[in-house]
Amino acid sequence: MLRSASLPDPDTQTDADVVIYDGDCVFCKSQIRSLRRLDWGGRRLAFISLHDPRVTQRYPDLTHEAMMKQMYVVDTRGRRHGGSEAVKYLSRRLPMLWPAMPILHIPGTAGLWRWMYGQVAKRRYKIAGKMSGCDDDACSVHFDK
Repeated sequence: MLRSASLPDPDTQTDADVVIYDGDCVFCKSQIRSLRRLDWGGRRLAFISLHDPRVTQRYPDLTHEAMMKQMYVVDTRGRRHGGSEAVKYLSRRLPMLWPAMPILHIPGTAGLWRWMYGQVAKRRYKIAGKMSGCDDDACSVHFDK
């Protein structure tokens, strides 16, 4: 189980990019664990669930609906990178993802990456339910989507 205490927090990692993810989603938490491992030294990224009240205080421009559709990375300059753009941004930011960078940045493929990300994102609760079950039936609410 992913506990927020085991992740670098934006309050303590003030010089890190902030990854905003769905902390109620088993699939998302699994991906965040992987992302955390790719951040050697744990200095480049801090993590916060979109359900944390600090998110609406710090990022009022990001609606709950938008954050439920895709992960966001807020970089150290305050720029927002959502969904596939967040993945592309992280491929430049984390050395372990550099091998993926060339394919993610092929000119003319942005629409394809957005579509692919969207397909996985909107099915993440079903994927999570099939992977390992969900905490407190959180996934079953989204099975029809």
